Amino acid sequence: MSRICFIAGRRRHKANSVSHANNRTRKWQLPNLRNKRIFDEQTGEWVCLRVSARGIKTIMKKGLRQALADVKE
Repeated sequence: MSRICFIAGRRRHKANSVSHANNRTRKWQLPNLRNKRIFDEQTGEWVCLRVSARGIKTIMKKGLRQALADVKE
């Protein structure tokens, strides 16, 4: 499974690890993904999503249906 947030679209980023001697090596910065069960009030069912912390905040603010509608646009 890829490391992409289903709601916010967050992906991994490339960055540098910088040592004390200023040596630079490449590393990946991964998003803060969580497997989250969210209750859908319209259908009365639980939905399992892999979302980031930012995606969870978006769902709490807008609601599940509106957040999913914004993704499809």
